[in-house]
Amino acid sequence: MQYAVGAPLPPPRGQASGPGAAMNWTPHPGQPTPPTSSPAPAAPPPPVQQQGWHAPAPQQSPPPANGGDITGQIRLPPAAPVPLPSPPADTAAPDAAHTAVAVLLIGPAGAGKTSVARHWADTRRVPTAHISLDDVREWVRAGFADPQAGWNDHSEAQYRLARRTCGFAARNFLANGISCILDDAVFPDRPVVGLGGWKRHVGPGLLPIVLLPGLEIVLERNARRSGNRRLSDEEVARIHGRMAGWYGSGLPIIDNSQHDVATTVRVLDDVVARSIASPPTW
Repeated sequence: MQYAVGAPLPPPRGQASGPGAAMNWTPHPGQPTPPTSSPAPAAPPPPVQQQGWHAPAPQQSPPPANGGDITGQIRLPPAAPVPLPSPPADTAAPDAAHTAVAVLLIGPAGAGKTSVARHWADTRRVPTAHISLDDVREWVRAGFADPQAGWNDHSEAQYRLARRTCGFAARNFLANGISCILDDAVFPDRPVVGLGGWKRHVGPGLLPIVLLPGLEIVLERNARRSGNRRLSDEEVARIHGRMAGWYGSGLPIIDNSQHDVATTVRVLDDVVARSIASPPTW
C-alpha cells in the first residue's frame, strides 16, 4: 500500500489499540504535532501461573477499631502486674542432719559452748567443722591481748581480726558443702561484739543459738578451767547477768543446766532443725 508524501504514518502493526493502550507513533518531520491526551495508566499484568504447588495468598487482618495499644498488626496484652512465681509443690522442711549450715553458739564463759560445739560437729552425718573464736584469738602468741587484762583498743582490734578470720573460714567451708559451728561470748548490749559483725562476716544464713545454763552451773564449770580462760567469780557473774538480755530477743535459748553434753547436742539438733524451717529474726 502506498501513502502520500508528507502524510503521517499509521501505527505499526501488532500494537494494541484497545482501551488503556497508548498510541506510540512518531509524526513525520516538518508536520505539527497533533494534540494528545495524557496516556491512561497501564493495567497490571495478570499473575503468572506456575506449575506445581501454589501457596495460599497471605491473609490480612482487618484494621482494629482502636489502634492506640498496638504495634504494627500485633495487639498488645492489657497492662497488669507481673505475678510472683508459684511456690514448688514440695515445701517440706530441709533435713537438718544433712543440710550444710552455719551455727553460732552464744553463751557466757562456763556455759559449755566449746564442748557442745565440738561434740555436735563430731556426731553429725555430714562433714562439719568447729571454729572456736577463742582458739583463733590465741593464734597470736607474742603480743596477745588478753581480755582479762582489760578490754581496750588493742584487745578489740584482735577480737575483730579473729572474728573476720572465723567468718572467712566459715564461708569457705560452706562453699565446699561443709557445715560449721562457731562459738563466742556475744553480748546483747554491745554492738561492737554483737551479732551484726558475725552476720556481716559469715552471711545472713547464720543461725545464732544461745546456750545459757544457771549461774551456779556456770560458776562450777568455770572453776574447772585453767589458764587465761578461767575467769574470776565476779567476772563470770557479771557476764552471766548481761547474757540474760537474750531473753525476749527472739533467739532460741537452751538451758543446759540439767543436761550432759550428749543430751544438749540432741536438743541443739532439734533447735537447728526448727531454725532452718523458720529462721529467727535478728
